[in-house]
Amino acid sequence: MPVKKFIVGSFYDEQVLFPAVKAVRKSGYKIHDVYTPFPIHGLDTAMGLRDTSLHTAGFIYGITGTTTAFSFITWAFTTDWPLNIGGKPFFALPAWIPIMFELTVLFAAVGMVLTFCYLCQLAPFVKKDHFNLRSTDDTFVMAIEANSKTNVEEVIQFLQSVGAQDVVVTEKETGWWIGRYDQKKQLATNQPHIA
Repeated sequence: MPVKKFIVGSFYDEQVLFPAVKAVRKSGYKIHDVYTPFPIHGLDTAMGLRDTSLHTAGFIYGITGTTTAFSFITWAFTTDWPLNIGGKPFFALPAWIPIMFELTVLFAAVGMVLTFCYLCQLAPFVKKDHFNLRSTDDTFVMAIEANSKTNVEEVIQFLQSVGAQDVVVTEKETGWWIGRYDQKKQLATNQPHIA
């Protein structure tokens, strides 16, 4: 998994963070992500994130469940094991609707949960590294990706000018990796800068 370099700014007020996100985007820097202790309405729009495709995935999973139920019931009751139940026809679609509905809901729900967990990189034994542990408590954290052309000192000064209290240059592994929380492996080197 590649290790990337980030310039991380910490903000202590939502009212300062919102204009800072807009200013960073206007300046052309690439925002990796913004971590907040609670959801902020409109932040995704300010960051330029596109709308989620989770609802489309849910529809596809639901149709897959409906098709699976319909196909299996049709095969079972008309080909594999046709039973004459009270004179009912072998292809009795109205009687199958509840089962088809239940499989539609099951496939959509389980599929969307697994897709959400994959996209957010949430799973048992998957180790996630925090840019700032206080982002789960009272701090708003903005991580900016730095490549070989990025002038780090210029970005640090820019973040401080838009209201960042603490600015840190760090290297993190952003993808999935399997690990244990009680045996932390040191992946990053932090170089704090004076705010």
